[in-house]
Amino acid sequence: MTNFQKPGSAAGILHGSGGQPQSSNPRYLSADSLQSLQLNPHEIAASIEHLLLARSRQQAWNAPKAVITPPDNRYMMATLAAADDPPFLAVKALVLNPDNPQQGLPSINSLVTLLDSRSGLPLAVIDGNWVTAIRTAGLSAVAAKRLARPDASVAAFIGCGVQAHSHLQAFAALFPLTGVRAYARGPSRDSFCQSAENMGLAAIACQTAEAAIRDADLIVTSVTLSPQLVPFLDAHWLKPGAFVTMTDLAAPWLKDSLPVLDRIIVDDLEQEASMPKPLVDPALVHGDLTDLVTGAALPRQSNAERTAFVFRGMALGDLAVAGLAYQRA
Repeated sequence: MTNFQKPGSAAGILHGSGGQPQSSNPRYLSADSLQSLQLNPHEIAASIEHLLLARSRQQAWNAPKAVITPPDNRYMMATLAAADDPPFLAVKALVLNPDNPQQGLPSINSLVTLLDSRSGLPLAVIDGNWVTAIRTAGLSAVAAKRLARPDASVAAFIGCGVQAHSHLQAFAALFPLTGVRAYARGPSRDSFCQSAENMGLAAIACQTAEAAIRDADLIVTSVTLSPQLVPFLDAHWLKPGAFVTMTDLAAPWLKDSLPVLDRIIVDDLEQEASMPKPLVDPALVHGDLTDLVTGAALPRQSNAERTAFVFRGMALGDLAVAGLAYQRA
């Protein structure tokens, strides 16, 4: 069963007698229009799971990222994923420029193009920043459902930007959260705590990352990447039973502390094999997200296990979220 609806004329596609699209009027979905759709974390996770299962049956495909890194610290990336059901293809192009905030711009900007995967006709152009935020939290949610303790009640956030906010919404919908611990440099920490309090959660602004992590059941790290970043997070701080999702390529984590984790899952082993530098020591990895959803990789095995999801981002997640948003719109 899928959360996607079949494309129809209401979505801008006209079908002839053979059922094939004859013409298309691509739609533009802005961040405001996407936000108004009010897609919930359960729907998003289910859509990602649907495509991961389809991938295991060779009915959906996920290409490794293509990356360009100019010498001025910009990061340029493109992703590609496609599926037969629903018949969509998504391409995302993204630019990260650390100088953008000086111009009053987000450090990351992106765009998703959605096509019919059979005819190639364009369906929509979609705000990529919204898709990235929602799909990243969605990927974490899919992993957390299997790797975190179901009674997790305290969440820690290292980094309090866009990803912290989207993960807070996702985890609050999936777990019985009562409290939040937050650590970040700058004013983002206090505004994030205010958002958590507005959701009825007890929020503590911590002075150190260790103080935030020590007593947390769920940990989200979304530290801004830069060539100057020096690892400062120690996996030994994680209490027994903790689950951590590392949206930042595990870059802020001390590599020699990661063996303390009992179970590490990455998003895509095929993608990892194509990368010049692995996220973590491959010997520590127990499988990828597709394995976890299909049961080929074991979920949490005890209440005391320390588990982690470490990921670069997966094009299939972009497709799941962009396709679901397009159909809802």
